[in-house]
Amino acid sequence: MKSYEELLLENRAWVKQHLYFDPNFFKRHAEGQEPRFLWIGCSDSRVPAEHLTGSGYGELFVHRNIANQAHLDDNNVLSVLAYAVDVLKVHHIIVCGHEHCGGVIAAQTDTATGIVKEWLKPIYEIKGKQASQLATMSQVEQQNTLVRWNIEAQVDNLKQCPIIQKAWERGQGLAIHGWLYELETGLLKSLCYHDHI
Repeated sequence: MKSYEELLLENRAWVKQHLYFDPNFFKRHAEGQEPRFLWIGCSDSRVPAEHLTGSGYGELFVHRNIANQAHLDDNNVLSVLAYAVDVLKVHHIIVCGHEHCGGVIAAQTDTATGIVKEWLKPIYEIKGKQASQLATMSQVEQQNTLVRWNIEAQVDNLKQCPIIQKAWERGQGLAIHGWLYELETGLLKSLCYHDHI
């Protein structure tokens, strides 16, 4: 396991490597950003957006939280959306969930507590509404199905968000995507897509 000192040393090595190939790398990127994509993903350490999309420095504007939630009463999510849509003028919003999501599993097995349980309330609600259908599935099938339904529910939340609706009303090109990351294959799968109400 790495110590925090190792992280600082690796940062210096990373800087040195970038400067070797491009002496102006950091100066150029300090001038601003123009990402085309807002990524709303899970905080899980196995799902680093830039790595699994092969994206370069400054290509993604990233927001991560437990179980890739897009609560419309959460100022953190809303401020990220407002900045991405109204200031950066991103073209795409990607909600990306993943298989074996600890947040979804905690909701599915009812093991979440405290503030985490409150955060995962939308997944508990999906689970409650679909209880009879989930009851016919194995544990793993339930988890994978809840992951997919959660992604679709967050995309539906974003479609109702006033920030996004206003962008569409003024003709701003903006699409919302629901993606699934398969941990065991490394592949991203498109589940749903919306570019208007």
